[in-house]
Amino acid sequence: MPAFGTITPSQLLRLIGTPDAPAIVDVRDKDDFAADPRLLPGACRSAHDRVTALVPDLAGRSAIVICQHGRKLSEGAAAILRVHGIAAESLEGGWLAAMQAGLPAIPAQLLPAPGETSLWVTRARPKIDRIACPWLIRRFIDPRAQFLFVAASEVAGVADRFGATPFDIEGVTLSHRGENCSFDAFLDDYGLHSDALDRLALVVRGADTDRHDLAPQAAGLLAVSVGLSRQFKDDLAQLEAGMVVYDALYRWARDGFEEGHDWPAGRKQ
Repeated sequence: MPAFGTITPSQLLRLIGTPDAPAIVDVRDKDDFAADPRLLPGACRSAHDRVTALVPDLAGRSAIVICQHGRKLSEGAAAILRVHGIAAESLEGGWLAAMQAGLPAIPAQLLPAPGETSLWVTRARPKIDRIACPWLIRRFIDPRAQFLFVAASEVAGVADRFGATPFDIEGVTLSHRGENCSFDAFLDDYGLHSDALDRLALVVRGADTDRHDLAPQAAGLLAVSVGLSRQFKDDLAQLEAGMVVYDALYRWARDGFEEGHDWPAGRKQ
């Protein structure tokens, strides 16, 4: 059982990627961060004695503070945040324990700078990859990410003029690679592979590339995705509805994939 004001890496792992995931504040010192310049999903960097500057952004959210060993820096910074009304805990064992427990970590240079919001652009009228990838970005890369859905012919120009990152279109880095889809590309480049996300990726890939033999759930995801695209004329409204779908699929992929359903119970097959 964790001590007062702390959370274990396994407990944090179950929160990452969910709609209620806490903000993560990384207060490792400069040398420790330079030795491993990666961040947990949803994390921001802060000096241990400057965390009060984060209070306005953390209002109404819980926070987990991480230092190298889970001792004085994270304990003190979490206590300071609690003084300012933030429900803050420190990570037991710190960064080293998180890495030993296999928590996902993203190269910091791929994440938006502190205080910035990432901007992404793709083709309009999304169905599968163009909803799955924004879900992945919002839940694991940048919870404040904004998405532009534009005509396919204008994606490159919009990316250039507005400083947006293009995805799921031919000729860009974050797109289909061989038999894999754009969702797979994000997992590869951002170091986000896990049992749950790989399981979800198989369903997304099967639905997006019309290879339903990859996973029996792929046909269902295609049906739901087509239905959502017919139901919503507004791509952003469709994205918000799709977030709920992928939140549910992630929970299935994480800890519900072995569950079946039989009603009435005990009926003859």
